[in-house]
Amino acid sequence: MVRFSKLCSWLAIAAAVTWASATNLCAKENPELPQGHPDSSQWHDLFAPDLSNAIFPKGVWSWQDGVLTAAEDQCIWTKDQYTNFVLDLEFKNAEGTNSGVVVRCSDIKNWIPNSIEVQICDDFAEKWAKMPKTWHCGAIFGHLAPTKSMVKKPGEWNRMTITCRGPMVYVVLNGELVTQMDMRKWTSAKTNPDGSEIPPWLSRPVAELSLTGHIGLQGKHGDAPIWFRNIKIKVLED
Repeated sequence: MVRFSKLCSWLAIAAAVTWASATNLCAKENPELPQGHPDSSQWHDLFAPDLSNAIFPKGVWSWQDGVLTAAEDQCIWTKDQYTNFVLDLEFKNAEGTNSGVVVRCSDIKNWIPNSIEVQICDDFAEKWAKMPKTWHCGAIFGHLAPTKSMVKKPGEWNRMTITCRGPMVYVVLNGELVTQMDMRKWTSAKTNPDGSEIPPWLSRPVAELSLTGHIGLQGKHGDAPIWFRNIKIKVLED
């Protein structure tokens, strides 16, 4: 029995070492894989307090006590374009909110097929809960569902971190990495790699989209408001 116990102990140690080695190898192979949310307190604000670095319809978007919100279903865009970056922000839904964060947009006048939208949605609302999971909060809209639902109930603040590096797009929602997209795999405008259908208005294959573009926030879409705050960005080296 003593020898058997020692054998079990040695096997347990060996298994632990093997698991640790595999974990370290995975980390080395994916050095940029996001782990939770960053400390973005010293990063640059995506939008200036006077919105002088933004493109938006006058009278639609405004700051109120440090919170950015829209009165209509109109987007706000950065004047600058970005390639590799980390975007960290907080958002709050109302009941029935359907909004999004748009990245890599090459045409702000026709942004829907020419960009990637990270979905923001009130998954608790019946009308959105019954939609495909690629419409749920944290999804790459119409293309890739989140691995789990992490959005909080309406009225509570959520945190989202989006990392774009090369063809990779990562989404961390409330502390969990929920979405990882390799844009190169989306070569069709009709079906996703898993065979699911892509909404017809997303008429360009993601693999053909530009890696450089404007960043935008969707406004009061679906007649429900959305609120943003602490919108920070860090540009990554190529």
